[in-house]
Amino acid sequence: MKKHFFWISALITLGLGSCKSLMEKGDNQFLSGQYQYAISTFSQILQEDSTNLKANQTVAESYRLSNRIEKSEPYYRQVVEQEPSFNSYFFLGQSLKAQQKNSEAKEAFEKAKGYTSDESLLARTQREIESIKLAEGIADYWPNHVLVNFKELNTTGPDFAPLVSENFFYFTSARQASGIYPATGTPYTKLFRTRAEGVRVDVGSVQALPEFRNEEGLNQAAIAISPDGNIIIYARGNSTSSKDLPDVALFASYFRGAGFTQPIWMPVNEDEFWWNSTPAFSPDGSELYFASNRPGGYGGIDIYKATKLANGDFGNAVNLGPTINTPGNELFPRPAPDGKFFFASDGHPGFGKLDLFVAEKDESGAQIIKNLGQNFNTKDDDFGIFFTEYPKAGFISSNREGGVGDDDIYFFEDKTPKPKIVNVLLNVFTKEEKADGSEAVLPQTRVVLYGADNKQQGGDFSNAQGRVRFTMAPDQDYTIIASKGGYFSKSIPYTTKGKTPDPATLVQDVTNVSLDTTIILDQLILEKAIVLDNIYYDLDKADIRPDAALELDKLVKILKDNPSIRIELSSHTDSRSSDAYNLSLSQRRAQSAVDYIVSQGIAAERLVAKGYGETQLIIKDAKTEEEHQVNRRTEFKVIEIKE
Repeated sequence: MKKHFFWISALITLGLGSCKSLMEKGDNQFLSGQYQYAISTFSQILQEDSTNLKANQTVAESYRLSNRIEKSEPYYRQVVEQEPSFNSYFFLGQSLKAQQKNSEAKEAFEKAKGYTSDESLLARTQREIESIKLAEGIADYWPNHVLVNFKELNTTGPDFAPLVSENFFYFTSARQASGIYPATGTPYTKLFRTRAEGVRVDVGSVQALPEFRNEEGLNQAAIAISPDGNIIIYARGNSTSSKDLPDVALFASYFRGAGFTQPIWMPVNEDEFWWNSTPAFSPDGSELYFASNRPGGYGGIDIYKATKLANGDFGNAVNLGPTINTPGNELFPRPAPDGKFFFASDGHPGFGKLDLFVAEKDESGAQIIKNLGQNFNTKDDDFGIFFTEYPKAGFISSNREGGVGDDDIYFFEDKTPKPKIVNVLLNVFTKEEKADGSEAVLPQTRVVLYGADNKQQGGDFSNAQGRVRFTMAPDQDYTIIASKGGYFSKSIPYTTKGKTPDPATLVQDVTNVSLDTTIILDQLILEKAIVLDNIYYDLDKADIRPDAALELDKLVKILKDNPSIRIELSSHTDSRSSDAYNLSLSQRRAQSAVDYIVSQGIAAERLVAKGYGETQLIIKDAKTEEEHQVNRRTEFKVIEIKE
């Protein structure tokens, strides 16, 4: 951002006499802020004597003070050879850093430390060295955001600081300029607007700002418009007139009935010799953010916040503090609706000159600063972010290589690839098992789907074909519960993990995967005994073995799925011991089974333990071990259904 609008705080002196020497002429131009003119004048001296210390010093400083420090390198090199000092090595390091000559920059900063014992200067130099190291690990904040030069809008001169308000696109440009800004040798800037819808701008209808007239012979730039559209604030300064204000200041225009008022100097400037620029409103319009070089800051230019007062003015400006502000320069603030704060800085670790940053809170609530990364930032100036659709689309300004002219406007959009959608269509079939072991359709069964968070995600009655369909997500766990009057309710786990294709392999945007599962319900009949398979006990013992526990867990699940039933759990023996012994053993075994079920979370009052010994043999004259095993069984039956 060559113009920067901005770094200048000196009056313009005109009409230097032709009788003065080139050295005197160049000195006067430099001291009056006409840096580009001073560069031209001292360049004539350097053509005759390339080692002239005064000329090299002045050209180097002129480039630095007009925000073109990357061009100052050869001149600072001449200075450090002849008259090394902290400043000459420090600014040489900054020039090299701006060109991303990082190893040479670190060397220059290290040498600068040898020419001072001032703790603050040493700390600032070390910060520069550390920032170069930190910049090497910067990741893209929005890796899929893509920037495009708005070539149809940009000119060969500066175009920057875009803003959209009420379907109008406002920006700063040197088109239609009258006069040259002596500090940079570029045309003065004015404010313009055209119609827009998001990042789509009508470049054929650009006009000078119609709300009020642009002034001639000075810079007008960096417009801000209140959320209600009733206040326009912008930066104005660098006038050629010695009767004008000595520095850049914020001016405001207010909508009053038929139109906007003539802009007036804002009290928040506080002092006419302070530089104030790059304003932005908070999302609700109650605060004004801006950049200023007023005393008491942390560096060259800091960002401040002023609050809207009862009379409508903004005042009580406060510095945003050392987390955001650095010994360098921070400007172009942009508060976002989610509390994040965007800004431009050359003091935080970055890729060169001004970079775009965001301040956000970490998990502990502390504010941290992040560089937006290389898809937004370059070694040149990148600044002035504005969102048309936060955070997916908007504009920035940059004077990066490959642009149309000086500062250019770029638009950006989130180009994150749309994820391939996979829908799992699960057909749940409800059936019952008949007495002969065959299966039959069980219509009008209530089937409910629950997610892994136990929240219901769907539910319906099965149709005449016993089918219910659910739409599910890939790689998720679910529970399906089926229930019908006169039947045991049943819950089954179901997962879609491993049952769908990898989205990366898909071509279509949407892919449907059909899956089937069946739930078989058993009739719930009072006093009907149901045999529990594989419930074995060690000889003459009643302890629950691990293999028996697995089978009892199935009964636990039935009880949990059917909380309204009360059961009798019975144990039966074979006939190979006395009646009394078998009766006692079966009672102890039944009680052990009940105790185990209670230990799994089932209320004791829902269970009755009953030992029948050998009184209910299935095979009365059992001879073989297999026949005895049929008689040694554990059963349960529903004895009560609570409403």
